[in-house]
Amino acid sequence: MARKTLVTYFSATGNTREVAQKLAKVVGTDVREILPSMPYIASDLKADDEKSRASVEHAVDARPQMAKAINVGDYDVVFVGYPIWYGVAPQIVRTFLESQDFSGKTIVPFATSSGSVDGASGEHLHDSAPKATWKTGRRFTADVSESALGQWVEGFGL
Repeated sequence: MARKTLVTYFSATGNTREVAQKLAKVVGTDVREILPSMPYIASDLKADDEKSRASVEHAVDARPQMAKAINVGDYDVVFVGYPIWYGVAPQIVRTFLESQDFSGKTIVPFATSSGSVDGASGEHLHDSAPKATWKTGRRFTADVSESALGQWVEGFGL
């Protein structure tokens, strides 16, 4: 029996969206965007500004509100994509993970960054969905090929 798969992602600048859409095409599955109730603007993303929204959310371990829920109930495998901020996933990814019951599900994280590999494995997220089976994630750049994504997915034997 084939396992039902979903690709989810959060993308503030579009890079993670590109990878998620390619991944969904490769896997042949549904894709859902993790949307914050208040969209991020450029000034929110300034890592060198300790008062920027992303900096504050990271510093206080915030859980930004999602615009709408994503139901993972019908899926066996959930890919979770995110940009790497401060060496980890943005806090809204934790909001998403903590909003659902991932018992018996497999989570496969993937991250986007032009340089940093910190946070790509997804290990820092395990406590947000402790009942899931976690696969080790990987970092990609937005220009990753569908072929490379396909080889990565095949390695999981899903």
